Amino acid sequence: MAYTAEDVKRLREVTAAGMLDCKKALDETGGDFDKAIEVIRVKGLKGVTKREGRSTSNGLVAAKSSDSTAVLLELNCETDFVAKGDRFQAVAEELVTHLFTSKQSDLTAFIASSLPSGKTVQAAIDEANATLGEKVELRRIAVIDGSPNALYLHRTSPDLPPQVGVLVALNKANNEVGKDVAQHIAAFAPQYLNRDEIPADVIANERRLAEETARNEGKPDAAIAKIVDGRVTGFVKEVSLLEQAFAKDQKKSVQQVATEGGVAITKFYRFRVGQ
Repeated sequence: MAYTAEDVKRLREVTAAGMLDCKKALDETGGDFDKAIEVIRVKGLKGVTKREGRSTSNGLVAAKSSDSTAVLLELNCETDFVAKGDRFQAVAEELVTHLFTSKQSDLTAFIASSLPSGKTVQAAIDEANATLGEKVELRRIAVIDGSPNALYLHRTSPDLPPQVGVLVALNKANNEVGKDVAQHIAAFAPQYLNRDEIPADVIANERRLAEETARNEGKPDAAIAKIVDGRVTGFVKEVSLLEQAFAKDQKKSVQQVATEGGVAITKFYRFRVGQ
């Protein structure tokens, strides 16, 4: 059975395998397209262990939400070529749909859980490894259940799937504030909800660095304590969501915006592919 250049192109699009691998598969199967997919998958399965040490710095963030439930996951691969492909995105959709249904917030337990098809999440990832010819890895998941929420997905490039995803949990529904805060989080990447969540050792280290910096700058001893306090306060405002200056109005903090909207922000998650 003969095949054409269009067949090679289509096989590459379906499997995300290299052009030479696609040609070899079609040669081996006499041009039978479906059998060529199987050949690539089998050869891919043989190479899964070889890919274990590879870096997965590309991929996507996928999410689903309802009034009281929202989920977020980061699925990684090696190249943006695969990330842009329909097959990779279909795997992400299957996994995020299962996450939304199962509401399983523990990554290890989720990977071991069974999809509606009967195969485990891990098996689906292994199949993606084989079919796509790259290391595929589910890096992290997040679940908000039983709470009003806001969701925001951001594309860093128009030809890529979302690379940044944010979930925000609120004490009561407010779509406008929720969306604004989610977009703020996507842009300003806070590390903690408020200053109480910042670990004591992080504050202590920041205080130490601030003091060393002040002394290296030749500041007088009498002024160092005040300088250190000021720099630590600045650090807290930088990494704490509720104390950050709000993206749309720098004169207000995120806490002020939430209070004016009659809501409290109780939790947030921010995923950026590869970070």
